[in-house]
Amino acid sequence: MFTLIIADKKLEKQIPNNDYKIINLLKELDMPVETVVTKKNNKIVIEETLIEDDDEIEIIQVIYGG
Repeated sequence: MFTLIIADKKLEKQIPNNDYKIINLLKELDMPVETVVTKKNNKIVIEETLIEDDDEIEIIQVIYGG
């Protein structure tokens, strides 16, 4: 199980398999990689990073505009 923080909400989620990565989570949430920054245990990580038990994953939406 890991903690997901997104849009000021904190959720507990199960890890569905041993090869579950940030990219899999983003696909489940229908969030394009290009529109977010992801942190694992308070460190910025790439989408190929593995999610493990007791991790805290935070997804931060990037705001575009001019």
